Amino acid sequence: MIQDIEPYTYHNEYRNISPRGEDYLICVRDRELLVREDSPDADYPAYAQLTEQMRRGKTFTYLFSVGSTRFFLCRDLELPGYGFRRIHDLRTAGPKHLVYAGMVGVQLAGWYERHHFCGRCGHRMQHDSQERMMRCPSCGQMEYPKICPCVIVGILHEDKILVTRYKGENRGRYALVAGFTEIGETIEETVHREVMEETGLHVKNLRYYKCQPWPYSESLLFGFFCELDGSSRIILEEDELAMAKWISREELDVVSDDFSLTNEMLCVFKEGIY
Repeated sequence: MIQDIEPYTYHNEYRNISPRGEDYLICVRDRELLVREDSPDADYPAYAQLTEQMRRGKTFTYLFSVGSTRFFLCRDLELPGYGFRRIHDLRTAGPKHLVYAGMVGVQLAGWYERHHFCGRCGHRMQHDSQERMMRCPSCGQMEYPKICPCVIVGILHEDKILVTRYKGENRGRYALVAGFTEIGETIEETVHREVMEETGLHVKNLRYYKCQPWPYSESLLFGFFCELDGSSRIILEEDELAMAKWISREELDVVSDDFSLTNEMLCVFKEGIY
């Protein structure tokens, strides 16, 4: 999956440092990333490419390191030969560790953007110098990056799996039942509730498969396989889903994209692992 970037290692601990030399700059505009225009890859600008005039007045916020390469957030940057691309368009780009860095960078950029001011008293927030946290100097309110737990559910019945498509999506890829955990709810309870809400089905024998950080929706995805419990009649939640149906391994047209948890779960089902 996209976070599997070996032999590189993602280091997310915060450091109060400034950029230098070949450190990469993650420049974000409305969930778009600044990349080299003549390259199909995730080719970000380096700090060394900026002139003194370009650096003047800019704020560079340390994000994380991938291997020995450091990444910094920078806003309002224009650089000849570079343009903004949607992060979804980088899904098939490479190299993989840089694509993942861009995705996480966009997630953190959005968090910083939403925390300029304190939600309790309205004062301007300040960067903490020791950890990745925004602190209000007036009332002491502390804000950390948001991570939303979410489930992906592969429902099995008579050697078939339930696949879905979300309403309004034109992509040809199948999805699985999915949804966010509510306040006061366990992950397992989320599985049962989301399956019932979206399809009207009951499930049993939940088996945890794998998890995945998913920067697109600021989520941590928990993948489960489970078995149908009772009737296989689908009652579709039409406000959210356009389609849900049972499909056999032979009918399932899916190829590994080494990117998403949903794709991997469908692939292991097709290969007979589940």
